[in-house]
Amino acid sequence: MSKRPSSLKLLANQIGYQNRRFRRNVMAAFFTLAFPLMFLLLFGALFEGVDIAPGVEVAAAQFYAPGLAVFAAVSATYTNIGISTAISRDEGILKRTRGTPLPPWIYVGGVVGSGIVLAAFGAALMLTVGVLAYGIEFDWANLLPAVLTFVLGVASFSLLGLALASIASSGQSAPALAQATLLPVAFASNIFISVRNDPPAWLGLLGDIFPLKAFADAFFACFDPFRQGSVYEPWLLLRIAAWGVLGALVFWRKFTWEPAVGGPTRSRRRR
Repeated sequence: MSKRPSSLKLLANQIGYQNRRFRRNVMAAFFTLAFPLMFLLLFGALFEGVDIAPGVEVAAAQFYAPGLAVFAAVSATYTNIGISTAISRDEGILKRTRGTPLPPWIYVGGVVGSGIVLAAFGAALMLTVGVLAYGIEFDWANLLPAVLTFVLGVASFSLLGLALASIASSGQSAPALAQATLLPVAFASNIFISVRNDPPAWLGLLGDIFPLKAFADAFFACFDPFRQGSVYEPWLLLRIAAWGVLGALVFWRKFTWEPAVGGPTRSRRRR
């Protein structure tokens, strides 16, 4: 009798399976990787360097690349996980998986693990292009804070992606819900444009309530050429973590493996 694969092996297989599903989805790959890269190249062509001192100029990409790296990471986790999980539920994949000996946490871990892998790849792509094409600078002493901030951010947005799948009525509604809750917030979160220091109250509130601005600002602190001293942003990190906890609670309370039957009302099978 063959030996049962270890949990780690099963998890690695699930991550690989989810990665293959992503590669076959051209639209998901475009909006996760190509879309933010297009903005980086566009901004790099439109905006020149920024004078930070007499005779000292910094590439504009120094300010845009970290934010677009965060956007790529959030697209790979929140958007991709939320949409793909909702579609898998509609197609009956989740129900069939729930009926197999595979532990549920292995499947969910594979979805989240794949999102994190894609997030790391997308962010690395943005920053690599920023360095090679525009000469953005990075103090390697800030590597640990940057990695810790990034890991916390993608973990929280992965949980929020699962929460999105939990409240989406169907796989068809999930993309609209994901974009409606991401793109408007991105414009208020220093992703595509730098919001001025004294924005309208409603715009500032939009950015401050949701975790995207906190993630973008905390990650950018590690690249900020004006920064002096520690680059850790504990209050921003706390806000990101709080949203991750909220996402986990919504997922725990609302998630179902069953496809919708006859509209938004559906029976729920707990894990």
